[in-house]
Amino acid sequence: MTITIGFDVYGTLIDTAGVTEALGQFAGERAVQFSNLWREKQLEYSFRRALMQNYVHFGFCTRYALDYTCTALAIEISAQDKEELLAGYKVLPPFGDASEALPELKRAGFRLFAFSNGKPEDVASLLENSGISSYFEDVVSTDEIKSFKPNPAVYAHFLRRTGATGKEAWLISGNSFDVIGAISAGMRGAWVKRSPQAIFDPWEIEPTITIGSLSELAEGIDRT
Repeated sequence: MTITIGFDVYGTLIDTAGVTEALGQFAGERAVQFSNLWREKQLEYSFRRALMQNYVHFGFCTRYALDYTCTALAIEISAQDKEELLAGYKVLPPFGDASEALPELKRAGFRLFAFSNGKPEDVASLLENSGISSYFEDVVSTDEIKSFKPNPAVYAHFLRRTGATGKEAWLISGNSFDVIGAISAGMRGAWVKRSPQAIFDPWEIEPTITIGSLSELAEGIDRT
């Protein structure tokens, strides 16, 4: 049985905190707070859009979340500077363990896919800029069915697009809601817990495996 692996992109392969340095010129010592709130609202807006069935692509969620964060923290950023910050979201850096683990997983014979809320062209460009695009068979985007994670329909879409079944398909994510969503939809899920302080959402669903780094993934899957 060939294992099919779907990697969440933002927050799992790609470090969304990469915008923090650029935010320093606007938010100063509050740059980390700004970055965290921006990310939280970005995800919240995607959840609400999916639930309301009022779809706009992920870039709009990112833009509206930026506007919210500026207002919430009373930080003024010009329209031009906002555009530059949004452009920076397309060239975020990869996590170091991604660059190390993906070649190993590819050599081991796993089928690798990027699986993201982002538009296909945005994700493809991001992976290309990060130097890791060659390890993936394809990009599967929730934009293709006009919804967002953790709608169960997006995980069903992943299985259809990759030709995999739930038993042989894994979702790898640093976002616990994503792991819960995938397992609830019949897939297996690995939670990437890079920080000791990270908390998995208290739920009736637990990750199939928990790993501290993507470098632990191949061994973790082999043991299940």
